[in-house]
Amino acid sequence: MTTTSAAVEVNARSIRRIAFSHKLSRWDVRFSPYLYISPFFLVFGVMGLFPLLYTAWVSVHDWNLIGGQGDFVGLENFVTVLTQGYFWNSLRNTFSIFLLSSIPQVLLALGIAAVLDFNLRGKTFWRMGVLLPYVVAPVAVALIFNDLFGDKYGLINSAIGGLGLEPIRWHVDVIPSHLAIATMVNFRWTGYNALIFLAAMQAVPRDYYEAAIIDGANRWRTFRSITLPLLRPIIIFVILTSTIGGLQIFDEARMFDNVGQGGASRQWQTLTLYIYELGWNQRNFGRASAVAWLLFLIIIVIAVANFLITRRIAGTADRKLRTRARGLK
Repeated sequence: MTTTSAAVEVNARSIRRIAFSHKLSRWDVRFSPYLYISPFFLVFGVMGLFPLLYTAWVSVHDWNLIGGQGDFVGLENFVTVLTQGYFWNSLRNTFSIFLLSSIPQVLLALGIAAVLDFNLRGKTFWRMGVLLPYVVAPVAVALIFNDLFGDKYGLINSAIGGLGLEPIRWHVDVIPSHLAIATMVNFRWTGYNALIFLAAMQAVPRDYYEAAIIDGANRWRTFRSITLPLLRPIIIFVILTSTIGGLQIFDEARMFDNVGQGGASRQWQTLTLYIYELGWNQRNFGRASAVAWLLFLIIIVIAVANFLITRRIAGTADRKLRTRARGLK
């Protein structure tokens, strides 16, 4: 009986161990993917979500840089900001600089990527070269372009003066100042986006191009009919990232003058510069946080609109391709 009981107990232990190992295996299959991606969510929670929620908390309080948290004011900070002309001026400037930078930036990046996709000599050198402006510090870029766009002694105005034309008032007029800042942004980010497009282009199967060339298509036709349709997801991604970054322009606009206010008449003051002024110059963190949240909501709306528009265009193009395919059959 003792031997039999011991054997039964040993069998029971082995069965429990097997059951527990099976349970561990199921837990591993079920929860391991969440553990693998948990570092991203932890970092996002600490560095992204918490500041966003804390900014929302600050925006509904009378919060001063020196005095700290004050009384709860609800939406009063939002109402005050929306009734100020400086907010709407900075919003117009932000959209103007964003449009002048993002649209040429995406088009130039596509063109540069298409050229780099060819079998060029020293292609590694050229690919590293287009990324070089992205590595340069924004302050250095601003200092260089300030000399280029100087009102009196800038290189561009010197060249214009040599042609007998009136100099451009880069730091006085609205549109010239926006063009100058947009040029700085394009200088830094065009090469970066070009490499993203280039990576996507090199993932396109070369058989498609060979078949198109055999059918007599030239390079422009293959680029328009093969490359662009296959790059739609990447184009959408670049447009969204350019939108998010373009609406948060700060470095270039901040360094375009010595004061950093956005010009004597705030002719190129962006929303981020306005947030900086409210928070650090006026020491009113409540209103600065309200503008930050308004900027966040504007970015969300524009990003969603961009996504829906590009998806609508892509869907229309896909329907046309399917219609042509059915016609050929």
